[in-house]
Amino acid sequence: MVRIGIDVGGTKAAYGLFDEDNRLLDRRQHLVPVDTDGPGLSEILLGNILSILRENGVDHSRVEGIGIGMPSFILYDRGYVYMTSALVNVRDFAMRDWFRERLDIPVAVDKDSNASAVAEYRYGAGRGARNMVYTTVGTGLGSGLIINGELFHGSYGWAVETGHMLITPDQGLECGCRNRGCFMSYASGRYLPDHMKRLGAGMKTEIDLTGDLNGYVLKQGLDAGDPLAEATADQLARYIGILTVNLYLALNINLFVFGGGLVNLGNVLFDRVRAVFDRYNHVDMPVEFKFAELKQDYGIIGAAEFVRDLPKP
Repeated sequence: MVRIGIDVGGTKAAYGLFDEDNRLLDRRQHLVPVDTDGPGLSEILLGNILSILRENGVDHSRVEGIGIGMPSFILYDRGYVYMTSALVNVRDFAMRDWFRERLDIPVAVDKDSNASAVAEYRYGAGRGARNMVYTTVGTGLGSGLIINGELFHGSYGWAVETGHMLITPDQGLECGCRNRGCFMSYASGRYLPDHMKRLGAGMKTEIDLTGDLNGYVLKQGLDAGDPLAEATADQLARYIGILTVNLYLALNINLFVFGGGLVNLGNVLFDRVRAVFDRYNHVDMPVEFKFAELKQDYGIIGAAEFVRDLPKP
């Protein structure tokens, strides 16, 4: 038997085909059209699912299930996409039922950050822990929560949707969540260009503010000691650090695992995050910060794990 895990992000979708021993048999990814809607995205995913099965000579009868991680508010019990801030047209869509009508295969739909949290808890940086908070810091910002070894969904399915927690209500950039002033609007790759342009106005910098502003450009600037890169890293660290200390105070969990594209900045960013955390945390008890260990595959690994967790018929 095989399982398919799909990790849909704000800019790309990745697929993994796994055997029953959890070995990755095939992996692929592609860009996601930012203006697509729920049915349009699902058609793209379905085409790639069928292609993966065909090219690997896998009959549908050998597929245990398909897990899909979405950057969305998911009504977990129904596999229903309520809202997607990064793909604003993917909303109010019964994704699990759509796939079930077209494939005679079990399908699970959950948050992408939950997929990453499960993967890192079972196979990565969270192994052996009882409780863990996983936070993605990439194109988007979001978290997954493990309590006593179990993924916590909350009442509906979007527990610890931390990127959309408010830090400056009604102030700042408007996010796809339709609020101004959420953490994601300050500390994610999607809004990085806006902040670099704002911070760079009137500042001496070697960074081309008319070019493509992303994490790679930020890293180059940090390596060169550019003042704009330093100011941008300080802002990212401030909001990620405040978010993390708030989670610690609310949940009293002492293991934080960070993944996503901005983790590639490494300690040059996360030493600053830790400094912000330590500034506001006044209780001298151990708290660990770790980087995700499964690299770019934690999303597809975790999505495939959703299949393992489906109720058995």
